Amino acid sequence: MADPSTSPPLTRASVAEARALIQPLVHRTPVLRNATLTALASRRRDAAELAGTEWAGRGGSPANPTIRLWFKCENLQRVGAFKARGAFHAVERLKQEPGWLEGGGRERGVVTHSSGNHAQALALAARESGIPAHIVMPAISTPSKIAATRGYGARVVFSGSTSAEREAATQRVIDETGARLVPPYDHPDIVLGQGTLGLELQEDVAALLAAEAADEGTDADALPERNIRAPSTRANVNPGGRSDGEKGEGGKEKKIKGLDAILAPCGGGGMLSGVALSCEGTGIRVFGCEPWFEGADDAKRGFESGQRVEAVKSLTVADGLRTPVGRVPWGVIHDRRLVAGFYSVSEAEIRAALRLALERLKLVVEPSAAVPLAVALYNEDFRAMVEREAGETGWDVGIVLSGGNTSLEALGKLFAEGGEGGGGEKEEVVGGR
Repeated sequence: MADPSTSPPLTRASVAEARALIQPLVHRTPVLRNATLTALASRRRDAAELAGTEWAGRGGSPANPTIRLWFKCENLQRVGAFKARGAFHAVERLKQEPGWLEGGGRERGVVTHSSGNHAQALALAARESGIPAHIVMPAISTPSKIAATRGYGARVVFSGSTSAEREAATQRVIDETGARLVPPYDHPDIVLGQGTLGLELQEDVAALLAAEAADEGTDADALPERNIRAPSTRANVNPGGRSDGEKGEGGKEKKIKGLDAILAPCGGGGMLSGVALSCEGTGIRVFGCEPWFEGADDAKRGFESGQRVEAVKSLTVADGLRTPVGRVPWGVIHDRRLVAGFYSVSEAEIRAALRLALERLKLVVEPSAAVPLAVALYNEDFRAMVEREAGETGWDVGIVLSGGNTSLEALGKLFAEGGEGGGGEKEEVVGGR
């Protein structure tokens, strides 16, 4: 893909420019609300629910926050996941690289190694630009994923399952074809593309709140102040990269009512860092969400220690989050402190949140997408923080439903097995560690 040194700066304004570039190519996915899930997030859990969990026996009462949930449905995105945004942005930026098309780039194409959503996203983005896509996938990949990737027009190249084997196979493709590597998350163009969902979420929640106030005959200015600044453009970004809000009468900054926080899943960190950039200077806090099973909470541990964790080996049911954070996302997440913190959840909590998404939201999402909802419902540290900082006013919290690429068979197996990770002892204590 494009040389990182030629990529736009990692700012909110650059996310807005990425959106303008890919807007005709991706869906503006809906933002949904659900009264039942908001009520569950806003209730005090009783002691019996917490028995046997890490939260049991703590001093004081369980948290009793007011949390209004807003769901960004990237499971309804093209290819069924947010990954389409980064892939389309990467391909469009590559086409803009001086001399790439003229020098035979359209014939050589692009390559990546992935058995997940990025494989299908890059295959689709390349097909729509008339560019070949070479996708290196482990030979043990599920037949449905192989078929889906081929269905988008990609050439699938099989490899071993280890990182070294996948990387070696990818290098052979590059040597043979001259294709350009498009990584799944560790590149500025990917980060900026993924961040476009954050701009949409901010804008849509602000518009829905304003419409709700109008329907109720309430002056929008009478809504609780949430310190949200208006979306930025290149024209209102200062040299330091922080975006200023719109200017009202007398040149004063005009605040709009909207989100207080966004919860997003974190694997390689491309989407989380992009969403954080989209919120820079707005007052919206962005939190990363992970499973903790077998050390899958690598970003949380690294964030707290100040040292990026470079290897993860976990069989968490949230298989899309088994990846360590990349160097480029880490610079946004940790070094610039644009992510406010991390929270983790158990396998039982992920299953419980996934079931609620299926039964209450009526949406098919993959386990990784249920992790932020699990944090809002079950992580007592997050819930206590909201109660402490928001008081009775509460917070409007965006939940990124990152994807929906699963199957009925996989869901049936997941709920039948229970327990931690892929199976073993059944342990369905929500919150248990």
